[in-house]
Amino acid sequence: MNISNLDSETIDRIIEMAWEDRTPFEAIALQFGLTEKQVIALMRREMKESSFQMWRERVSGRKTKHLKKRDFIQGRFRSQNQKGS
Repeated sequence: MNISNLDSETIDRIIEMAWEDRTPFEAIALQFGLTEKQVIALMRREMKESSFQMWRERVSGRKTKHLKKRDFIQGRFRSQNQKGS
């Protein structure tokens, strides 16, 4: 998906999911078709520089933002707004 074609409601939801500690980038990719690099570019474009830097510090190295680094898979909460099984 091209990030320039996203409506404001979709952008808001992606930003919300990106800020959530337990929502992995793979969930965003599944629901919206955006890669991690595209999410980072979207966050950089839509946020103030200071907010973006704060988010990057939080996300960098965080196990919960990448499914392959997680210690858990089963039993996690899934929002009704989230697609996938």
